[in-house]
Amino acid sequence: MSNWLMPYLTFNGNCEEAVRFYEKVLGGEATIMHFGDAPPNPAFPVPENLKNLVLHAELRKDGHVINFSDWCTPNAPYSNGNNISFALQFDTKEETKAIFDALSVGGTIEMDLQETFFSPLYGKITDKFGIMWQIVCNKA
Repeated sequence: MSNWLMPYLTFNGNCEEAVRFYEKVLGGEATIMHFGDAPPNPAFPVPENLKNLVLHAELRKDGHVINFSDWCTPNAPYSNGNNISFALQFDTKEETKAIFDALSVGGTIEMDLQETFFSPLYGKITDKFGIMWQIVCNKA
């Protein structure tokens, strides 16, 4: 499995500017997906004011990846300190669920483990030590 653990940096509406800055300074190649680029989901419509914000971006260089997005979590306001998490990626649903369940013990589930358009299983946790995790099952 490549890129098992990746930092995930979150910004307050200026993510695209930050990605382009890091791309220029660090080198590598950035890809950016905006909220408006995601497939429509009637259960979670994207408000107009979010469509140009970054849903997910990656900066890749020499086999390393840094992930980025704009902050869009209604129940937790953006603040310095909660703007970094770690993404763990797994190849099977079973391993993804086991890690999600284990990290949840004593912590807070921010987003239940569920299927998304980009992953068969994805969820967010703040563990009992206050570390934020994004748990991702890779597409087959």
